[in-house]
This record gives sequence, C-alpha cells and structure tokens, in this order.
Amino acid sequence: MLIEIGAVEAIFRYPVKSMGGERLEVTNLGWYGLEGDRRLAFRQMGNRSGMPWLTASKLPDLLRFVPQRREDGGRQDGDLGDLYLPTHIRTPDGKEMPVFGEDLATEVGRRYGAPVEMMQLRHGIFDETSISVIASDTVREIGRLAGRSLDVRRFRPNVLVRLLRSAPFQEDEWVGGVLCFGEGDDAPAIAVTMRDERCSMVNLDPDSASPAPEVMKAVVRANQNNAGIYGAVTRIGRLAVGQTIFLRAAPGKRERA
Repeated sequence: MLIEIGAVEAIFRYPVKSMGGERLEVTNLGWYGLEGDRRLAFRQMGNRSGMPWLTASKLPDLLRFVPQRREDGGRQDGDLGDLYLPTHIRTPDGKEMPVFGEDLATEVGRRYGAPVEMMQLRHGIFDETSISVIASDTVREIGRLAGRSLDVRRFRPNVLVRLLRSAPFQEDEWVGGVLCFGEGDDAPAIAVTMRDERCSMVNLDPDSASPAPEVMKAVVRANQNNAGIYGAVTRIGRLAVGQTIFLRAAPGKRERA
C-alpha cells in the first residue's frame, strides 16, 4: 500500500563532486541518479586507495568553485550525458577556466597542496548510493539544536522533502521501503537502502566554506550522526518540484499516520 508522506520541495544537482551545486525545477532520474549529478571529480594523483577523490572535507574551498555551462563550449565527442555537464568552472577569485583544462587542475592542486586531475565517470562518483533525500523538518531541527539557521545545501541532498506529517528524522522510518515521486505506473522510484551517516561537510557553509562544528555535534546528539537517507533507483522518470511523494513501507513496517 502506498502512503502519501509529502512533496518534492526542491531538487539539487552537483555536477562536480564537492563543488557548488545547482537548484532545478525538473530533471530526469536515471538508473545512476539525476542526469549529470556527480559525474566529475578531482582525483588525488598520489592516492591509491579505493576513494581517491578530493572532497571538501579535505579542501573546504572546493565548495566555492562553481560549475558553469557555456552553450558554445560543449564537447563534440561526448554522448547525451555531456549535455548536463559543465564546460567551465568559476573559481573563488571569479576566473572562469575550462573544466578539463590544466589551469583549473593547477589552481585546485595549489590550494590543496598536491597534484590533482579532473576525472569523468559515466555512472557517477558517489559515497554510497546514487541519490540522497532529506526532509526540511530534519534540517530545521538540526539548526535549532545547533543554534543557527541552516542552509539545506550543507547536507547536499538531491531531493528536499516537504513532509505531510511534520516530524524531524522521519526519514529513518523509510529504510527498507520504496519512495515513489508522483502517481502512476511510470512514476520514478527509489528503494531506500540506508540512513545517511554524516561527515564534517555539514559543518561547512556552502557559500563561504567557513566551519561551524556545532552542526555535526547536533546531528550526533539528535540522531546518532544520521540525517536523511540514501536510495537506489528502481524506476526511472521525470522528477519535478511539487510532485507528491508516496511511501511503500518495508514488509512488517508501517508508516505512522
């Protein structure tokens, strides 16, 4: 049975891992998350681990780099997915550099203190699964506990939910279930696989990259360091702001009315 739990309040895409994102009104949800989401990332060239990607937890300034797309700067040898990718990056100093250019890699490497190179992965570069969701009530509660008004972009979700039943950390109840965005057999859907365990990135202001350690402390205190959920796409389709969200709860689990 499908239970209405809320609506899509906002949609975010982050073309380059840990860089500034973009707010969307409508987009396509594909098998590997939102089209164009986290398809690019800087690789630490001396890092041979399974996660060599440079993130804002290691270089907070990455948040201040903003992906741009010039209509005359697209890659001619790419596929349809390249239509969603940036062609240039605006640096914190206001300079625009080609996304795959040596100047950008040099600038990021200088700030980080070690060489990096831009990589493109067709299926994206994700910490866990390909889509993340959080409720605005959860963000507000964390802000209340931290003693500050929080921009939801600190949590870097793909989907922000406006809940029908107001309750922070309600997302925990969805684990094991399925979220459907809109009505009908063709509505996009995700299987809710796990809670989103947070890292120090939630402490960073998305515009200035200035830290506020009280934010992560609030998440730890309120919900064992979890805020929001991760999901895996089970049905592709059109995702739009305002769509009603339905939950098919996990067997043996029931969403509270």
